[in-house]
Amino acid sequence: MAGSTRTRKSSGGAGATRRLVIVESPTKARKIASYLGANFVVESSRGHIRDLPRGAADVPAKFKGQAWARLGVDVDHDFEPLYVISADKKSLVTELKEALKDVDELYLATDGDREGEAIAWHLLETLKPKVPVRRMVFHEITESAIQAAAANPRDLDQDLVDAQETRRILDRLYGYEVSPVLWKKVMPKLSAGRVQSVATRLVVERERERMKFVSASYWDISAQMDAGEKATPRQFGARLVAVDGTRLATGRDFGSDGKLTGKADVVVLDEAQARAIANGLQNAPVKVSSVEEKPYTRKPYAPFMTSTLQQEAGRKLRFSADRTMRTAQKLYENGYITYMRTDSTTLSETAINAARTQATDLYGAQYVADKPRQYTRKVKNAQEAHEAIRPAGEVFRTPGQVAAELDSDEFKLYEMIWQRTIASQMADARGNTTSVRIQGRAATGQEVTFAASGRTITFAGFLKAYVETVDAEAGGESDDAESRLPQLVKDQDLTIAELSADGHTTSPPSRFTEPSLIKTMEELGIGRPSTYSSIISTIQDRGYVWKKGAALVPSWVAFAVVGLLEQHFGRLVDYDFTAALEDELDGIAAGRQGRTNWLSGFYFGGSVGPDGSIGRSGGLKKLVGTGVEDIDPREVNSIPLFSDDEGRTVVVRVGRFGPYLEREVDGAAQRANLPDDLPPDELTNEIAEKLFSTPQEGRSLGTDPVSGNEIVAKEGRFGPYVTEVLPELEEGTPKSKAPKPRTGSLFKSMALDSVTLDDALKLLSLPRVVGKDPETGAEITAQNGRYGPYLKKGTDSRSLTDESQIFTVTLDEALKIYAEPKKRGRAAAAPPLREMGNDPVSGKPMVIKEGRFGPYVTDGEANASLRKTDSVESITDERAAELLAEKRAKGPVKKKAPAKKATTTAKKPAAKKAPAKSKS
Repeated sequence: MAGSTRTRKSSGGAGATRRLVIVESPTKARKIASYLGANFVVESSRGHIRDLPRGAADVPAKFKGQAWARLGVDVDHDFEPLYVISADKKSLVTELKEALKDVDELYLATDGDREGEAIAWHLLETLKPKVPVRRMVFHEITESAIQAAAANPRDLDQDLVDAQETRRILDRLYGYEVSPVLWKKVMPKLSAGRVQSVATRLVVERERERMKFVSASYWDISAQMDAGEKATPRQFGARLVAVDGTRLATGRDFGSDGKLTGKADVVVLDEAQARAIANGLQNAPVKVSSVEEKPYTRKPYAPFMTSTLQQEAGRKLRFSADRTMRTAQKLYENGYITYMRTDSTTLSETAINAARTQATDLYGAQYVADKPRQYTRKVKNAQEAHEAIRPAGEVFRTPGQVAAELDSDEFKLYEMIWQRTIASQMADARGNTTSVRIQGRAATGQEVTFAASGRTITFAGFLKAYVETVDAEAGGESDDAESRLPQLVKDQDLTIAELSADGHTTSPPSRFTEPSLIKTMEELGIGRPSTYSSIISTIQDRGYVWKKGAALVPSWVAFAVVGLLEQHFGRLVDYDFTAALEDELDGIAAGRQGRTNWLSGFYFGGSVGPDGSIGRSGGLKKLVGTGVEDIDPREVNSIPLFSDDEGRTVVVRVGRFGPYLEREVDGAAQRANLPDDLPPDELTNEIAEKLFSTPQEGRSLGTDPVSGNEIVAKEGRFGPYVTEVLPELEEGTPKSKAPKPRTGSLFKSMALDSVTLDDALKLLSLPRVVGKDPETGAEITAQNGRYGPYLKKGTDSRSLTDESQIFTVTLDEALKIYAEPKKRGRAAAAPPLREMGNDPVSGKPMVIKEGRFGPYVTDGEANASLRKTDSVESITDERAAELLAEKRAKGPVKKKAPAKKATTTAKKPAAKKAPAKSKS
């Protein structure tokens, strides 16, 4: 068994207590086993061993006729869940039961959070041990921590189990009740989720803001001031901020409609005015009107918790949330950091002493805070108090000491955690800020005021160890950035060395990135920090959100889904109600709320939640079950955009086969396909007109001289192609007997707007008969397929090197190809599409190649397909390395095992679990 230590023999002598310890992962099992004595056997459950049924096939035979079986929750009998053992875990359960026969006690050592408590409970319910059971909890995997946990076990916390089980049941009820509405009204196979739908709404709302945004333009003047040859620095930058005592407008004075806000008492300069003032200031005398200096202090950042680790790794390391958590998991399980799912920023006394000692050794006593720093925060929806994420142990190992043991991602993340922890116990950074106002008079008679600001750091303090990265999308200035001004005094004369009239335009709000979305969800109290990674992955995997660089872009399907939920089930995606739901679930974890009563109130309606909540509004079942037939699919799947030049409304319609553009022209609908990679806010009237100019019926290329049928070039879901337009069928002809039009995909060298009739006729003539094999008489054809051009002789296919060979390859050349031994894969390795830098893990050069399923990145050891949002031309080394890291983390693809007969399950259905402790 993976992670097993059962081969270890007891040496404790007669009467020694032998214990079975069960953890979640094989890596964790091996590490823990090395710290425990010979009387401990450590096994791994490899995650959850059972869950609610995923589909009808998972439901045991005895329950299949029950009305609630599709839910997996008996809502009429205290919301009793039906748990089934995963098919791939049945043999593991048997092995664990066997291991129990040889021990005197069972220690459940799963993670110390709600999910870990639930896994421990599921193990207890499934294994049904006849020996004493204790809960072993630790937050770091070091020898002292593991031995202390083994010596001080506790009982299972049923409140935490109830809280996690309630979340699981709640999510099942939500998904299984709401998702079918989306299938009926939007398109099949969509899903809704308690948190994922709200997260999707955040991304959609931000895109709506960008689409509605009207840009405003304004001008100002930048200047280089000269303080004289004795000044250091002699020149410094300044910017015009007022004219005749009235403040100049800046971007923050304009609203999203491009107009000045009502509160703004400002002057807006246009280009002509700005240039006139700049010209009037040539050789004009100016002097300092005021100098204001202030000292400032910057305190260290708190140690990492889950959400801040994900945000900072996204900004500083360009890691996705999923990549961050996978890497942190490996660091934790191998004993390098403390538990990585935590809402706490507190450090233990041992950790504080370790950080202060190391900071003193590395930077000197003057850089360490006078007294230990403890960071406390009022945690909204906090889980049970853990320690902050920090290096493990009573003495922290420096990044240099662990570099040889970690791969690239692990090292980068460990270094960042180590730096942040050390910096948290260091002294404040200190410095000075200077604000200067400079006045003069232009030749036009206008009095002008320029402003300049400077910042100097007089004592770096904690900045010596760590500087937080500024979000590139949000802008801002790094904490260690300095801008020096010369020593200036009031009434000091200056000269203007350089002037420039500068134009500016306001920008729409930035799209969410993974770090900024996590920050917003945390601020709103939506979801759990430990689930943010999976939520962001889910909304991308389900097609609701895709990435353009680092930005999160919603799909048109997301617009339709969010629009439907907002209009008809507003409470389900309301931010305040969703956050309040988390508070109620925390009440169950704390024992203040009964699980069964709460679920009943939420589902059937009752006195749970704040005024206007789902429960107090009749419950989820009533909310979803009434009025669904009144939802107009056409309305919810129509997203109005703008009016074209003739006043016609242009809308995006989400159809069963994807989104498309539509408007009414002369009483008829005109439609156009939408490219998958066009962000909604970039769909302008000009782009819409271009798309409408390529009608869905295709561009007519001419008439086939043989058949007389019209030949058209069209854009399809899977790329451009040519086809023939067949005559209409005689009335009464069944569709099954209707002829199918010939079609042919365009070659990569062809374009939809330039393909000719001759090109199309060649494509439609495929497959081309090359000739017959003189030995066997088998016909050899050349054709274009899903994986590129190839020859075919019976069932024997051979690849061609390029598409042009389809029309030029001769019989002799084909016979030579068939005379060569058949190669696996392509006949000849094509040159890479692009060469890149070295992969940080393997150290080998990365290249982009064309594969059977599209372009992919490889370092010779691992291959990872590019996503639809990655382009061969613009993908960065960091993004390529991230794709390879994700591929390695998933491990090799497992071959699908043959289906097993279900007779055993039918004969002996899973036993119904014992009811959890009642709190109703």
